[in-house]
Parts: sequence; C-alpha cells; structure tokens
Amino acid sequence: MARSWRELPTGRVVHLHAGQDMHLHGDPDAVALAIDPLPDDAPALVTYVPRPAGAPAAVVADVLRELESAALAMFPAWLPEADGITGTGGAAVPAVRAHALRAGSATRHFAPFLAHLAERALRERARGVTAGSGTAGRAGTFPPEIRAAGLARVLCSGYRRAEAAILVRMPPDFSPSAEEVLVAACEWLAHHGGFGVWLIGPPLRSVDRIETVTAPIPEGVAALVREVEPGGGEEFPPPTLTFPPLAGSPHPGSAAERRLEAALSPCAWAAGREWNQLHASGPLSNPIRVDLIWRAERCVVEIDGPEHLSPRRLAADGQRDLRLRRDGYAVRRFTNEQVLERLGTVLAELERFLHQCRRGTFEGSLHA
Repeated sequence: MARSWRELPTGRVVHLHAGQDMHLHGDPDAVALAIDPLPDDAPALVTYVPRPAGAPAAVVADVLRELESAALAMFPAWLPEADGITGTGGAAVPAVRAHALRAGSATRHFAPFLAHLAERALRERARGVTAGSGTAGRAGTFPPEIRAAGLARVLCSGYRRAEAAILVRMPPDFSPSAEEVLVAACEWLAHHGGFGVWLIGPPLRSVDRIETVTAPIPEGVAALVREVEPGGGEEFPPPTLTFPPLAGSPHPGSAAERRLEAALSPCAWAAGREWNQLHASGPLSNPIRVDLIWRAERCVVEIDGPEHLSPRRLAADGQRDLRLRRDGYAVRRFTNEQVLERLGTVLAELERFLHQCRRGTFEGSLHA
C-alpha cells in the first residue's frame, strides 16, 4: 500500500483501489474525496472520463485536446511572468512569446511549444474564450509526443509540482476491446508524456498487464465511503476533464465562480475576499479547501455544482461545514444555477450575509 501520493508511480499505468477493505475496492468516490484539496505530496492531478473511441490514437487526441483546454484556462499560472499582459494589440503577443521563450530556455519546457501555447492563451483570453468551449486542439504543427510532454510540464508549472498524473475513471460497462484501446492509449501517455496514469473504478477484466496499487485514502474519507451509499446513477454526467483550482483566483473551469468574481470586483462591501484557499483547524488536521473566504469576517461561501448532490458529496460537505462552524466560521452555499441565473439575488443575499458576519449576528455562526 502506498503510504503517500508521492509513492504512487509516474511514467506508467497502474490501477488504483481505495483500500484493503473490499467495500472500497474500485470505488472512485474515495479517491475523488481524498484529492480535494490536492494533497501536498501529490503530483499535479487531473481527472479524465473517457469517451468511446475505436483506436488508441483517438483517445490520445481527446486527452490532449482536454489538457490543452485546461492549460489555456489556467494561463498565466504556468507562465507567471506574463501576468498583467492583456489584449493582443501592440507589444502584447511578442511580449508573452518572449517570456515563454525565456522560460523555456531556462527550464525543461520545450520553448517553441510553450510560446505557441502562451500566445494561444493570450488571444483566447482576449476573446473571452473559456475552458470547455471547444476551442482547444489547434496544436499547429506540433506532433502528439511534443504536446503530451509539453502539457505535462505545463501542469507541473501551474500547480508547482514536480510531476503530473491523470486519474482515468473506468466506466463499469467497457467491453474487452474498449478496455484494450483505453489501456493502450494510457500507456502511450505515460511513455511519451511522463504522466502517471492511474485507473480508478472497477478492476480490469480483459487486460492483465496492469499492476494494482492501493491508494493512500485518509481514514475519515474511507469511513464516509463505507457508511454512505453512492446513490443511483449520475443524473449529471461529470465533465470529460476536471482539474483542481488555483489558489487565489476563481476556478478557471467554473463559469459560476468567474461570473461571481466579476460581479464582486466593483463592490466595496466585498473587499477582503480570497478564492480557493485552504483552512486547517490545527497543525495536525487535514485542510479544507473553501471556494471563497473572508478571513477577517470569518465567513465562507461555497459555490456548488451538480456533483454536490450525490449522497457522499452531501455527507462530505456536511462534515466540512460542521468543522468550519466549530472553528467559528459562518457558511453559506449557493448553486451554480443560482449564480448564473439569479446573480442579482445572490449578490443581495451575499451582501446581507457579510454584513451579518461583520456585526456578529449571522445565525449560522457559533459567535451569533
């Protein structure tokens, strides 16, 4: 059993199970809950849900498109020298390319690929293009091998991690041929990109060359998964690729977080907010990642997507909220739909919530 995420292999494909307890074998919920927030000793981790494909090359192409979309959305986290460069007029494009070329010459990045990706990110940000909008994949003349290795390094740079890994959620109903196609594609990504490719979900049925490794699941997460049934089928299928947020800014893959931040920016009453920060009850406690926090006012706001409706996620959210309230924080939750469809109402409720926290009168706080 791996005692830490650092001990899990990179550069090859393994199948992860969530613990010696047979109840946890093949349970992706345990892994998903264990990596939110991303553990300090973990590589840069993204989660991929495979789509049906007839050949390994098609799977590889799909993964690279999704990784490019994530990298473009994360810009300039992986090229911090370009922070503050906006638009595409004047010296903006030459400047961002120059920063990328200099970064490439001083690091393991392939400078031409990094410059190309940085220019694309700048142009798409200027056009208001967002993650998941289907614009990724225009990779110029770079072959898949260059893109795979380059994107792995971009992920490492963006998350300040030494290595990168892809969690692949195995569908329960894959045919033997589809399983072989997917595993072959994963082996290609591990070999050419240097990724750790970690399969999660049901055990492989037809491919027998993949080692099984036990993931380091905290006991609290394991207990929750044992006690709470997963519920029925997913009413809202997960995105093809998900990736962790970046501390200090709205999640680049969340339209709701980005729209809320744009609405809060001109509001004087919203000063002091911080996006996607960690909170720990004490030096030995596992940290909690909160979407939006006002530390001085001791209040937290969470923006929930449809995945928060699953029984296990609801139970985990309840535990998190209880810990935060015990630590003296008030907690308010909004859904993506509320933010995107009734933004004015959300802003009014949020302003009232903050004023109540500042006066110490919010009824959900232990200091009320």
